[in-house]
Amino acid sequence: MTERILIQGGRILDPAHGRDAVGDLLIEEGVVREIGPKLAIKGAVTRIDAAGKLVVPGLIDLHSHLREPGFEYKETVASGTAAAAAGGFTSICCMPNTNPVNDNQSVTEFILERAKAEGKVHVLPVGAITKGSKGEELAEIGELVSAGCVAISDDGRPVMNSELMRRAMEYAKIFDIPVIDHCEDLNLSAGGVMFEGEVSTALGLKGIPAASETVMVARDIALAELTGARVHLAHISCGGSVHLIREAKRRGIAVTAETCPHYFTLTDDRVRGFDANAKMKPPLATRRDLEEVRAGLADGTIDAIATDHAPHAAQEKECEIDHAPFGIIGLETAFALSLMLVEEGVLSLQDLIRKLTESPARIIGKKIGRLGVGDTADVTVIDPAAEWSVDVGSFKSKSKNSPFLGWKLKGRIAGIVVAGKWTPSAEAAGAGKEPGKTS
Repeated sequence: MTERILIQGGRILDPAHGRDAVGDLLIEEGVVREIGPKLAIKGAVTRIDAAGKLVVPGLIDLHSHLREPGFEYKETVASGTAAAAAGGFTSICCMPNTNPVNDNQSVTEFILERAKAEGKVHVLPVGAITKGSKGEELAEIGELVSAGCVAISDDGRPVMNSELMRRAMEYAKIFDIPVIDHCEDLNLSAGGVMFEGEVSTALGLKGIPAASETVMVARDIALAELTGARVHLAHISCGGSVHLIREAKRRGIAVTAETCPHYFTLTDDRVRGFDANAKMKPPLATRRDLEEVRAGLADGTIDAIATDHAPHAAQEKECEIDHAPFGIIGLETAFALSLMLVEEGVLSLQDLIRKLTESPARIIGKKIGRLGVGDTADVTVIDPAAEWSVDVGSFKSKSKNSPFLGWKLKGRIAGIVVAGKWTPSAEAAGAGKEPGKTS
């Protein structure tokens, strides 16, 4: 049942409508009903005191792994969406590398049914490009779209066959959905553990060259130009890729890109402790690459910030770095890490919110990530001044594989509204700040 909610006195920041003003926001029947300086609302209503807080469109993550079906010991739809809610996300796109792979209608429907029954936020499935993500035969893309998929991707098992990728783009164009590519040449990266450079040499670990990413970025740009399809490049990590995307955009090619907080906060130096929680794909690169990624965010080359939330069980990561799986969790730290870009003058607050709301919504073609009258009321309320320490033991995710353990961060989620229902963060509720209802 939806609530009647009045969010009062917050800084309403909505890049889609160019709004940045202190005011009130009324939600009725799951939509934004009224916005104004001081709304006089009578009758039963849940009042949320947002003084000193940001009131923004619900955050959208283009890149999460919910692991269900098949890997429920790492994450489930219930735990993954709880982590998303704690991190301020109201919509998340889940990648298809489940078991079985989400390459058909039945798996898509299963995920959506689980999300409807147990999900805390909206779940937007991404279907596989090829059957079983084996890179051999196209999946039934039309069937996936009809079932509810918003994009296609083979994610961590990228399509190496360029002819097959071309056909996938041509089909995706027919259905007006983006192709999301994890850009990695599997031949160049084979056996690699971390970024290839001075640090990998010093540690004696096999490296993955930056070219593993950039050659596939270049291929995808060429295919996007050839087919006219919308191509979205996932988790960009190195300067060479940023340069290619910048030039492609200058030429008017329909390519978009995302990066993740770890690529603008960490470098390959983080691997020096042989910590498996610093092992991810693409790997953490150099300081110069980090600065190039930040420059790409600043000038709009990189459209969106995503998490690549990739949970793994403790026993999988607690081993030698060579044998540990790639990936880290990210849903519950993404906003605070991204807010550092504002503190350090890389992005304005308006631009940061855009990369977490309006831009990802545009990439998947959904009318979300906005707070106009009549829009769906997915809202995130943020305390930008709240300071906290990363304690993975308190996280909602089933997995704890974060390289940010113990970091002191600023900016915390106070709560979210999803489908007309207000959910305060556990911390806000515990501190007695949960809003009461009045009549």
